Amino acid sequence: MSMNIIEASGLGKRYGGTWALRDCTLEVPAGHVAALVGPNGAGKSTLLNLAVGLTAPSAGGVTVLGGRPAGSPAALDGIAFVAQDTPLYKNLSAADMMHLTRNLTRHFDQHYAQTRLDELGIPVKRKTGKLSGGQQAQLALTLALARRPRLLVLDEPVAMLDPIARHDFMATVLAAAGTGVAVLLSSHVLTELERVASYLILLSRGQVRLAGTVSDLLASHRQAGLEELALAYLRENTAGVTK
Repeated sequence: MSMNIIEASGLGKRYGGTWALRDCTLEVPAGHVAALVGPNGAGKSTLLNLAVGLTAPSAGGVTVLGGRPAGSPAALDGIAFVAQDTPLYKNLSAADMMHLTRNLTRHFDQHYAQTRLDELGIPVKRKTGKLSGGQQAQLALTLALARRPRLLVLDEPVAMLDPIARHDFMATVLAAAGTGVAVLLSSHVLTELERVASYLILLSRGQVRLAGTVSDLLASHRQAGLEELALAYLRENTAGVTK
């Protein structure tokens, strides 16, 4: 039986009187690069933060990696998360960041990290704040993959990158997926997802509007591409939605 990398049931998160996410019920099977798409403020980061256990739900529940409660030690052990602003200590070098990550995590493949940074031509002695945006993103991704996760979660990883850096970053993600790592990433750069995503979750105004494999969704909606599908669906289904 195929495992679900993430399973949510009636999941909701409220900040004050506002629901950032509500009544989210979802099953994302393993073996996919799953893309979480939707306009800014749709609830994408909220869903990812709940899935990785950074925040607690106000309603419902969420499990990862075949039923492990989000945020539990067993779940955290199998997940690597790269947040939106590629969290690196700007005054530390890439070598320092590798050392720090190795000390903070149970599994860290030093050889993989070193080899990967060499291949990318990233100078490990330079302070991360002095690296280009693309190099910083690749460093954060390399540190995440060196933990040998079963699930890689990325929040808007390419939003700030130029097209070439974006392409290179996505190529690394695809290569990781090819080795069996499940990937869940949020983005509003739909054109970039076209090449990589095999599963799509469309969020709008804090609710899941559409979820399924890209091939099934495109076939059933007679759409040529992800961007057209998402835009058409949002236009049709959110015009009359009240907050």
